Amino acid sequence: MPGLLENKLALILGIANKWSLAYAIAQAYSREGARLVLTYLGEHQREAVESMAKELNVERIAPCDVTKEQELSGLSDTLRSIGRPLDSVVHSLAFANREDLNRGFIETPREGFLLAQEVSAYSLVAVARAAARAMTAGGSITTLTYLGSTRVVPNYNVMGVAKAALEASVRYLASELGPSGIRVNAISAGPVKTASARAVKDFSSILEVVAKRAPLRHNTEPAEVGDAAVFLASHLSRGVTGNVLFVDSGMQMMGL
Repeated sequence: MPGLLENKLALILGIANKWSLAYAIAQAYSREGARLVLTYLGEHQREAVESMAKELNVERIAPCDVTKEQELSGLSDTLRSIGRPLDSVVHSLAFANREDLNRGFIETPREGFLLAQEVSAYSLVAVARAAARAMTAGGSITTLTYLGSTRVVPNYNVMGVAKAALEASVRYLASELGPSGIRVNAISAGPVKTASARAVKDFSSILEVVAKRAPLRHNTEPAEVGDAAVFLASHLSRGVTGNVLFVDSGMQMMGL
């Protein structure tokens, strides 16, 4: 069924490079006919995003540091200036200090804990508030999470706690935005070789375990996540909100 997102406008936050899940989602959205608004973090990232935009159906590129209210407000203004409703948002943002992922969780300093929460969890709330003003015809907000939110994954530490807060935020946002026709969901992707994932100590061993034990016997591919995101942004998921959709080859159901 081609053209699932034809004539849709989508905001995608978190494209850092061509290996990021946000880029795979942007590719899938473009394939299905959506026009995209991409964000970048600082001038150092702008050139890379502009280069990737040449291969996508991009309407606008805008700066957005989610830790700065001024830039969130500017993003909201940018969306309204396009002159058409925003239909979909993809929030693919997470960050924790590398040293906080490599030390024991009990050793996490206050500032590291709060930083992970701000960028990885609170930013969804802030982005939803900024974007909802432009979603006058309803739509979909999708974020990215991971199994470490509900299970202890070695070395995931403070990020697992942040993802738990992110998933709780999905449910509360889904409840509040539902009357406006805005659905809010999360995709829990299996481990993928992204730049951020490599910050997790012994990440390659996690990939080996998944390939051996997951029911489908393979690691998650970025394109699988992209296609799931298309479903959540399309009319096909019109009755789905407040959910976590697992795209992890079935690993989430396996025991010890």
